[in-house]
Amino acid sequence: MDDPSFEKVDPAALIRVMEVTRKLSAPFELDELLEQVVEVGREVLHADRGSIFLFDPIVDELYSTIATGSQQIRFSIAKGIAGQCARTREVINVPDCYSDARFNPEIDRATGYRTRSLIAMPLVGLDQELVGVLQMLNPTKPSFDRADERIALVLASQVATAIQRTRLLEERIIKLKLESDLEVARQIQMDVLPRKLPDCPGYDIASFIHPADQTGGDLYDLIALPPGPDDDGPGSVVILLADATGHGVGPALSVTQVRALLRMGVRLGAGLDALLTHLNLQLSDDLTSCRIVTAFIGVFDPVRHRVEYHAAGQGPLLHYHAADQRCQWFNASTVPLGIADGPAVSAPPPIVLAPGDCLALLTDGIYEYRDGSGEAFDCDRVGRVFRENSGQAAQVLLDSLLVALDEFGGDAPQLDDLTALIIRRHP
Repeated sequence: MDDPSFEKVDPAALIRVMEVTRKLSAPFELDELLEQVVEVGREVLHADRGSIFLFDPIVDELYSTIATGSQQIRFSIAKGIAGQCARTREVINVPDCYSDARFNPEIDRATGYRTRSLIAMPLVGLDQELVGVLQMLNPTKPSFDRADERIALVLASQVATAIQRTRLLEERIIKLKLESDLEVARQIQMDVLPRKLPDCPGYDIASFIHPADQTGGDLYDLIALPPGPDDDGPGSVVILLADATGHGVGPALSVTQVRALLRMGVRLGAGLDALLTHLNLQLSDDLTSCRIVTAFIGVFDPVRHRVEYHAAGQGPLLHYHAADQRCQWFNASTVPLGIADGPAVSAPPPIVLAPGDCLALLTDGIYEYRDGSGEAFDCDRVGRVFRENSGQAAQVLLDSLLVALDEFGGDAPQLDDLTALIIRRHP
């Protein structure tokens, strides 16, 4: 109060700033809030034009989202009057812009507007966070004075806090909407999973899926076919286990597309080779070069106890032989889907399931599950679970595998989707 310039501050202007402070506490979208701030700044400082430059800390740049009468711009805080204001966090009052070396006249030349004088004030919010710079141009009097600087400081402190609050609210709204959208996507993906596993006399089947995020890049399906005219027993079952690169919404869309295309092909009566060929052709057209899908596509015949299949980049596959407790591993039989238009289609020999045998289809999220030291769960540990639980039902085997996986991983985070499908022939 000892500064005589303070007495020259228009009380009506200070009252107006306080009114604006209350007004800025209302919920606004950011662009609307910034427009309000510029208009208020023009009113209380009797300025012709105004601009707000927000601070981008990642690149140390200021950028305008609202500037009355001019185009949006972006520049380094190492340049210009606004840049110096941001660096020093002090009000800069320039009575004669064209006599100040820091002033850049290029914008005036581009817009046809002439800036006589300006005042730049730093917007510093809570925790001393630099929010940006508020700049007012050309007051009705010859230049801004000390009283204007006082008003500008009061206004700037309130504006900075309002911008921080609005940004937090917008981020919260975006986060809530994203979470809601992801929940819808997760529900859609879970709804396409088989509601009931096929009933195959002489066999039991168990399945499990747990995405690393709300949605995942893994999917499985089992499609029961009606018995053929020459079949004496249940029909075959088409099996799909698909794993798209990555996890999240994008891969979830890819594997859901694979499942839809497979089901359409099955309805049209396509054979195993044709299913693989046409799936690959469609995905080659649809997927970008950075996305592929690995997939096991098989036909399980519970009467002849055999599984004919293609493993497009999907492996390893486990055939557990109950008779001698032996684990036989099969690698992929062809390249993943979506890489090339026409890979050679050559089915590997079928897997024949003897009494007590199991076929375990597991995505790489299980084999590559890491403990705290980064060691992978690997095939040896998977095989050990099957040997230690030989003779148990498929669901018991699967539950034992998941327990072993959880004990192995400990507190380590799940980094990839986990999906398993186990088919076991009764002893």
